[in-house]
Amino acid sequence: MSSAGIFISIVAALAVGAMSPGPSFVVVSRIAISRSRLDGLAAAFGMGAGGVVFAVLALAGLTALLSQFEWLYVLLKVAGGAYLVYIAVNIWRSAGQPLEVSDTVNGNRAPRLSFMTALLTQLSNPKTIIVYASIFAALLPRTVPLSLIVALPLGVFVVEAGWYSIVAFAFSARHPRRLYLAAKSWIDRSAGVVMAGLGLRLILAGVSDR
Repeated sequence: MSSAGIFISIVAALAVGAMSPGPSFVVVSRIAISRSRLDGLAAAFGMGAGGVVFAVLALAGLTALLSQFEWLYVLLKVAGGAYLVYIAVNIWRSAGQPLEVSDTVNGNRAPRLSFMTALLTQLSNPKTIIVYASIFAALLPRTVPLSLIVALPLGVFVVEAGWYSIVAFAFSARHPRRLYLAAKSWIDRSAGVVMAGLGLRLILAGVSDR
């Protein structure tokens, strides 16, 4: 298979994974609907940056390190799950608070905060690096051309940031916002429960792997 064919195959496989519902989707959609479109796009770029980190780590062979030191993988699972639970608690606690929606929430701080929240959410699930590494290992040749080493992180960024930009645009539209504001407490508590469930499942998976 040519380098172009390999690149398209890997990007297509990762695109399917990016579109699967999970904590990343919950975070980006909530940021877009409760803050602003700019915040949602900043969160989308945070997801893209996290994807680039995973791609670089997969190319560098981090999977072999995690398989050699099982305790490190367990630690990453527990830490990632704890972070998701932390986000869930914050979402639940803010559910009953009134929200003033504005495109300039907290001045220039909100987009940076949204970017970091999304980036940390993306990096909080160590299973994702295993998915990346598995796809790379299955589709990459034994000797990886320099062109692919350069192109894959860029392709991953386009896939992750592109998909979540679509999510940000969709959920920052007027009608979704109006629905959110009308049922904010219920939506936030539901999002908190989902996020907590994902975090606890990650923690339990880490503990059971010991």
